[in-house]
Amino acid sequence: MATPLFFRIRFLLLAAAVCVLLALPALADSQARIVRLSDVQGSVQINKNSGTGFENAFLNLPVTQGVELRTGANGRAEVEFEDGSTLRIAPSTDLEFSTLSLSDDGKRISLLNLVEGMAYVNWLGKSGDVFTLSFSSEKVTLDHGAHFRVDTSAQAARLAVFKGDVEAEGPSGKVVVTKNKTATFDPSADDKYTLADNIADAPLDSWDRESIAYHEQYARTKPSDNSSPYGYGLSDLNYYGGYYNVPGYGMMWQPYFTGVGWDPFMDGAWGWYPGMGYMFASAYPWGWLPYRYGNWMFVPGFGWMWQPGGWNMWSPIPLYRPTTLVHVHPLVAPTGTVNTVMVGRGGAVSATSLSQLTVRSGSAGFGIPRGSISNLSHLNHEVAKNGFAQVHTAPRFSTSVARASGFGAAHSSMAGSSMGHASGGGHASGGGGGHH
Repeated sequence: MATPLFFRIRFLLLAAAVCVLLALPALADSQARIVRLSDVQGSVQINKNSGTGFENAFLNLPVTQGVELRTGANGRAEVEFEDGSTLRIAPSTDLEFSTLSLSDDGKRISLLNLVEGMAYVNWLGKSGDVFTLSFSSEKVTLDHGAHFRVDTSAQAARLAVFKGDVEAEGPSGKVVVTKNKTATFDPSADDKYTLADNIADAPLDSWDRESIAYHEQYARTKPSDNSSPYGYGLSDLNYYGGYYNVPGYGMMWQPYFTGVGWDPFMDGAWGWYPGMGYMFASAYPWGWLPYRYGNWMFVPGFGWMWQPGGWNMWSPIPLYRPTTLVHVHPLVAPTGTVNTVMVGRGGAVSATSLSQLTVRSGSAGFGIPRGSISNLSHLNHEVAKNGFAQVHTAPRFSTSVARASGFGAAHSSMAGSSMGHASGGGHASGGGGGHH
């Protein structure tokens, strides 16, 4: 028999859902799209088209139509689209998201402008969506899969194709650039082009390749079991946590290294967007899908877990089931139009050197570079048992780039690590991470 508490909780959930729907007229009644800023390293800035100019960008900020990204001399960033396609921008690059919309027949339309600098595009082309990238006086339009690199400046522009074939159209006509070829355009001569049967190496080609390999490995080798129609964020869920069939709850997902006292809303930021208001951005590297869809629940004996679902509604404010069992950091959007309001101070992870990382209970993956540790599940058990563990890693790139500030975490560009032994510390008890 249902108790009064049951009906009260049900009412609160329904009320929360109604509030979210009422707060989203711009999304529900239009064809607007929102994609994910999925990696931020070094100096990266974002202009949200709010009239207040550029501000510091950070992981998991939504990217909407009219947004402009700009990297400094040591900055780079990645944007992940709904189907898992990715675009990466190198240092000293300026990129505009002119259009992010849906056509009348439901296809996603993405029109981007590379003002200057270098961009890598890995377009999966799975759903027939249309992607257009303008650079110099050229325009590349794709409705099929391709992987390519573009760089542009006042002196020259180059289109190098790693996979597939890419057609560029400009003042001098059309040119089809096939795999392992490069087209060079001369802006001073109506973008006349020359073709080369090779691709010159660029310093960040390895970053591009390793990023693609990460997404492919963790999106493919660990099925998500959540029936998500979206690809953005899935690789991070599979890398930083696991799915569990919990009696009475169904299929649930939980990040590793949660521990006692952790809740999903203790670290993040509120970002204000014109026409949409404040949207919550999680600080955790896996923090996209669980904060945009589905519902968070506190499961006794397990801790906070995410229940996938709700794929027909994009949530600017995460949904969760209220509980009196543990403290929850309140999800209260700020007032006014301040660009960014930070929440929390970062997870319990510290990098003592470029080759050593200490992971503690309660970090929930915060501060662990994606793909940097080969078996996070094993490390999760070590941390749950001992309270913390030390991990030895190897440099990921020849030139280390520090993570942009925003949540106070150090980033040391690491990958291909071999896991060290857990040492010392008190025992982690209760909460998630140690039960599975």
